[in-house]
Amino acid sequence: MNKPASASSLIPGLSCLEEGLYAKGYQAVCGVDEVGRGPLAGPVVAAAVILPPGLVIEGLDDSKRLSPQRRERVFERIVALGLECAVGVVDQDYIDRVNIHRASLTAMCKAVKELKRAPDFVLVDGRHCIPNLSQPQLSIVRGDSLCDAISAASVIAKITRDRIMDRFEIQYPSFSFATHKGYPTPAHLRELKECGPCDIHRKSFKPVAELLNEYTLV
Repeated sequence: MNKPASASSLIPGLSCLEEGLYAKGYQAVCGVDEVGRGPLAGPVVAAAVILPPGLVIEGLDDSKRLSPQRRERVFERIVALGLECAVGVVDQDYIDRVNIHRASLTAMCKAVKELKRAPDFVLVDGRHCIPNLSQPQLSIVRGDSLCDAISAASVIAKITRDRIMDRFEIQYPSFSFATHKGYPTPAHLRELKECGPCDIHRKSFKPVAELLNEYTLV
């Protein structure tokens, strides 16, 4: 069960993977997703959400397919329902030390371990299972569009990271972090060139590393 698979291959005939796992006797199925692999600045953030059987969250979808306004509404619905959820945050220094792949897995592990109720099955977005967890896992490519629990986790992670980046713009007003969220947009690359990296930039990422190297050579 620790290799990538699709919902249909795991439980044929069931459109909802979580419902199939609950039908098999699991009591707390958790979805996990992360946000922030691509930015040049800020943390990678993961979320873990336990979705009870039979629960339907209006408007739920992969966070990338939701407009900011719809994403906020879904986030508020998840919070209002009082679902068991938690986040894991890994900062740019750790990312630079271990690389973004390992940092993302660490953030997901932290999110699962922060849950007040330990899940008995973990559904992970992507190709890789999470190291250092005792629970059975299933990694699912495009899980955030196939699995409701992972979709919920993607929304929580996205909103949490966006709010972190909004606060960073106040701390670093030379950068429009509230707009580009640290991603390598033309505006961000222009700010980076004009102002140089700030404390939350990922020094191991190519555009930042190249700029730091230029400063060293001057």
